[in-house]
Parts: sequence; C-alpha cells; structure tokens
Amino acid sequence: MENVTQAIQGVPLNHYILLCTIIFSIGVIGVLIRRNAIVIFMSIELMLNAVNLLLTAFSVQHNDPSGQVFVFFIMALAAAEVAVGLAIIVMIFRNTNSTDVNILNKLKW
Repeated sequence: MENVTQAIQGVPLNHYILLCTIIFSIGVIGVLIRRNAIVIFMSIELMLNAVNLLLTAFSVQHNDPSGQVFVFFIMALAAAEVAVGLAIIVMIFRNTNSTDVNILNKLKW
C-alpha cells in the first residue's frame, strides 16, 4: 500500500485535476451529442470514473480514507445504474428495434 501511496503522491495534484477534467468533459460531450442509448450510458460511466479518480487522488493527498470509502459507494451506484440501464435499453430495443433515444417519442401516449 505504501508503494501506491508514494506513486500517487509523486504525481502533482494538478495533473490529476487536468486528467479528470478531460475525462469528465469527454463524458459530458458524449451525453450531449450522441443519440445512442448505450453510448450515453457509457459516457455517464466515464463521468463517474473521472469523479472516482479525483476523489481517490484527493483522499491520498490529504491522507483521509473517507474519499476512498465514498468511491466505493459511487461504484456500487454505478453497478446498479448499469443493471437497470441495460434492462431499460433491452426493453427499448425490443419495442423499437433501435437504441436511438429520439425514437422514444413513439412510446408517448
């Protein structure tokens, strides 16, 4: 564990902030631009992973394990989101034969 802590502390915190900002921005762009439901869910997962990485870096930087515990709960939330999200995508595909979110207007009353 000490080797991991030393490796993380060897990289400046600004590098982690920049990397997480780039990853999070890619996720936001993916959610806003793409229309495929699977790509949208993957973009949401990318945003959650960027937040997890940043929380872990801050947690190690401040020698406080509460950030890493919070990461565990975010990972559990992401797993539940994937399970429910994929079930929704499968049902949408069964009804419309497409994963395009614009087609969901057909499901309105």
